[in-house]
Amino acid sequence: MKRKLTTKFIEGKKPDPKKRLEYRDELMPGLVLRISKAGAKAFCLHKRINGKMRRLPIGRFPIISLAEARERVRKVLYQVETGRFEDSTGIEVEAKPTLGEVIPDYIEKHAKVHNKDWKRKKALLAKFTTLYGKRIDQIKRADVVKACDPIHQSAPISANRALAHLKHLMSWCVERGMIDAFPIAGMKPMSKERPRERVLSNDELGALWTACDAEGYPFGDCMKLLILSGQRRAEVAEMRWSELDLEKQLWTLPSSRAKNGRQHTVPITGAMMDVLRRVPRFLGSDFVFTTTGKSPLSGFGRLKNRLDRALPEGADPWIIHDLRRTMSTNMTMLRVPQPVTEALLNHKTGVVSGVAAIYNVYSYADEKREALALWNSHVEKITKSSILSEISRLGVVGSTAS
Repeated sequence: MKRKLTTKFIEGKKPDPKKRLEYRDELMPGLVLRISKAGAKAFCLHKRINGKMRRLPIGRFPIISLAEARERVRKVLYQVETGRFEDSTGIEVEAKPTLGEVIPDYIEKHAKVHNKDWKRKKALLAKFTTLYGKRIDQIKRADVVKACDPIHQSAPISANRALAHLKHLMSWCVERGMIDAFPIAGMKPMSKERPRERVLSNDELGALWTACDAEGYPFGDCMKLLILSGQRRAEVAEMRWSELDLEKQLWTLPSSRAKNGRQHTVPITGAMMDVLRRVPRFLGSDFVFTTTGKSPLSGFGRLKNRLDRALPEGADPWIIHDLRRTMSTNMTMLRVPQPVTEALLNHKTGVVSGVAAIYNVYSYADEKREALALWNSHVEKITKSSILSEISRLGVVGSTAS
């Protein structure tokens, strides 16, 4: 696209997240403004030199102003016209992309293809905004450490995850020939992580269920299915009606939505049916839990804050994923065989592998149904006990008040 470039235009021009933008200057022949999908702005010169089209980087805006870019291009054009242009003039031919330019490319060509949680990967890589303007081949270990330090101070585990994703991105760049090696290979995580061991007590689980009753649809009902089924948050929150066979009482999670990429079947117990029967259906929508009918449920952070206040005072910190560990732990106490629990949780260790996995889609079908019914019965006893305790407490308070 050709237009007269102005500083006001360059400062105000927004990037297009779908493609890189290029604007040819009408005043200076060959001068081009490039705006990456991430928003980085840079000048370059497009010129045929010795019979070959070349793209010569001039500099990044606003480090180099529009006036300086035009002057530098004028000097290069003069050298070309007088036959004195050399590659050693200080202008690099075909500069390497910046980190801000590489990330959108990496997300599109790799993460979206291979990672179901690519949005989380994209969000963590966005924490390296201070490095977006650096060329991918000029990023040093010290730069990464400096960028990780503020992340680590506020969220140590997120710093580990962000660093891991940056390592993978740079490894991808090596494979594609963008860089020969990356400086953070072998760089250790910022914090030592310990495996989570949090298991909710019966009292906490009862209080949580009562809070879910108060929440209602969609968050309260979604959380109840999380407790009853033991499946992952995203898998339940993004549940489709087309995945449910209510007549056979079976939920078939397709491989495209399962974290381990394997089709997974979950028995629908009586308690789960009770929840599903109360769920309203949006006209023309396949999502079970939704607020718009067009997209699945989101915004669990605010819900979590409300649920935290419902737990007994002094309760240890917990996350929604701890519900899976809570179910697994209780199933052990209920004498459910470990392979059945693993199969029910859709862990790789609990799934039949190889050729058998192709034909044995309903692996442990009967055992999983029995185990889940046993767990749901346990939850029902807990919740009834919790409700009775709450009624008793209110009764005592009421009698005292009278």
